[in-house]
Order: sequence, then C-alpha cells, then structure tokens
Amino acid sequence: MKTLLRVLLSLPLIVWLGSEIFFPIVAQITFTTLASDTHTAGTVVGHLLRILHGMGLISGIVMLAVLALAPAWGIYKPRAVLAPMVLVIFMITGTIYSQFVIIPAMERDRVAAGGAIDTNDPGNALTANFNKLHDRSVKVEGAITLLGLGVVTLLAWAETTRL
Repeated sequence: MKTLLRVLLSLPLIVWLGSEIFFPIVAQITFTTLASDTHTAGTVVGHLLRILHGMGLISGIVMLAVLALAPAWGIYKPRAVLAPMVLVIFMITGTIYSQFVIIPAMERDRVAAGGAIDTNDPGNALTANFNKLHDRSVKVEGAITLLGLGVVTLLAWAETTRL
C-alpha cells in the first residue's frame, strides 16, 4: 500500500514537472516551424499551455491529497510533508494565476489588436502590454518549475526521515 501511495504522489509530480520542463521546447519548435505565421503558432502554444495548466491543477490536487494522508498511513512524518505541501500550494496558485488572469488578459490584448498581435507596432500600447504579460507568464511558469524541483528535493529528504 505504501508503494502505491508513493506512486500516486510521484506520478503527478513527474507529469507536471516534466510538462513544465518540456513546454518551452515545444513552444520554440512550434514558433520555429510556423515562423511565417506567428499568430497560428501563438494559438497552438496557447492551447498547449491551457492543457498544461489543466494537468498541473489535477496533479497538484492529487499531490496535496496524498501528502495530507501520508503521515496517517505511515509514509512520511507529519513535519516532513508540510514544506512540500506549501510548495505545491504555491505551484497551484501560480497555475491558477497564469490560467485565469494572465492568459485572459493576453487574449483581450490580442483581440483588441485585431486578432494578430504580431502585426502591431512594438510601440503600440496593446503590443507592449501583451509582451509584458507574456514575460510575466514565462516567469510564473519558471517559478512553478523551480517550486516543483523544490518539492522533488523535499520529498527525497522526507524519504530519509520516514517513520
């Protein structure tokens, strides 16, 4: 039973963190392949980001549930799961912020710009705001990745302090 619960904790973390690490590669390949149509590339990457966020939210909820139950089932000491739980909550918060605040704001700018943000002058206020939001999105995803690496580290440490 303990092995199954460790798998239920590890698998969502692997999926989420692996997706976060692989996503920039997919985005770069998409924009390289569709270099002549950055609007389509952005649309594809936007859809993929929404999928990544959905996977992250489900993974985070599963991880929180297993971490909350782990001490009761004798997998980890209660104090050993607190820090990973806090980091997972921050990861979920960043994902929610990106999905429900940043992406809709970027979409509003894109629509207000006439549908294709890359055709605007970089000095245009809509383009400037879109770029600012994009930079924020990149930083949030980077923070989620670093937090995920922190969770991996803390769980490895928790293995050494098991009951």
